[in-house]
Amino acid sequence: MFIVHFHMQSTDPGGFDDVVRTLIWRLVETKSHGTFALLFGAGFAIQLRRAEAHGRPFAGIYLRRLAVLALFGFAAHAFFGYNVLLGYAVWAVPLVVIRQWSTRALLATAIVSAASVVLYTMTTTWLLCNLGPDCVAAAAKARRAEAIAVNQALEAAEMQASYLLLLSARLRHMAWFYAQPFFVMPGATLALFLAGFLFVRHRVFDDARAHHRLLGAMAAFGFVSWVLDNWLLPTGFGLVRDQWLTFTCVAGGLLLLAHVPALAVRLRPVAAAGRMALTNYLLQIATLDLLFSGYALGLGKIRPVFGFAAALACFAAETAFSTVWLKHFYFGPAEWLWRSLTYGQRQPMRRPSVSPESETVSA
Repeated sequence: MFIVHFHMQSTDPGGFDDVVRTLIWRLVETKSHGTFALLFGAGFAIQLRRAEAHGRPFAGIYLRRLAVLALFGFAAHAFFGYNVLLGYAVWAVPLVVIRQWSTRALLATAIVSAASVVLYTMTTTWLLCNLGPDCVAAAAKARRAEAIAVNQALEAAEMQASYLLLLSARLRHMAWFYAQPFFVMPGATLALFLAGFLFVRHRVFDDARAHHRLLGAMAAFGFVSWVLDNWLLPTGFGLVRDQWLTFTCVAGGLLLLAHVPALAVRLRPVAAAGRMALTNYLLQIATLDLLFSGYALGLGKIRPVFGFAAALACFAAETAFSTVWLKHFYFGPAEWLWRSLTYGQRQPMRRPSVSPESETVSA
């Protein structure tokens, strides 16, 4: 995710920088969000599996968990300008309702979800066409003008020196953003949630070797969709899209780990960063806001190559921080707060220290 965030702050001057920027966009941008969404759906399924195994109630606790996530999401968007979390909190709610549906029904839901924005646009365009072409053109022009005005106002606020003015602009932008079709339609978000949910239901994560044909097919589908959407078929009704390269990345990673299990040991620092995903995400967006907004350091734009290197360095720092932190604490700071608010009581945080004498006795 850090690579995506630094990429958003990169320049677009043409030449070699433009090639690098485009490559990062096509290979990383939407795929990182897609992987994040797929793993979010998998996390939902794992929590559901554990609750059912221990006979614990699930729906009420999970809905409270999403309500707290929505608070984090609102704060992340208002204070730092990043909108992913609130969308996740909203579109994870249907998972609670449809969690017992059959695989076939969930696949059909994922397909409809992926196509929902395009279907909405086609339907509204058809309705407007019945009112006459002038009405369609006027409505489209008004929508474009509103979007340009709102986004230009936000960009201007990001460059000036007052944080309060920036916060006010962000709140106005949020009021517009959350009323747009791309937010009120489930789109790829719910589709990827369902993909992660089904991966856990059918134990694809548990035994990738046993599902190598499925994973191979998904990897091929993701790659073909990426090629078609970028170069050959730019409109695929939402079913053929660049973001499905997520399936290629996830399937490839699972097969690689299945055939080279020693990699799992070497990647433990990455796993530690994943266990503190919310904390690290909030650190990322706060850092970037401080680096690039006018009220703080205001570094302006950076070259894509430097942005890519800086992202890798920052992620390395996050993995080191997460590894050290989790040696002393059960949860990351944000994860602890999330859990405590969900359950309505302070959760244990610090791991018990082990004295040398007790270690000797245990040995």
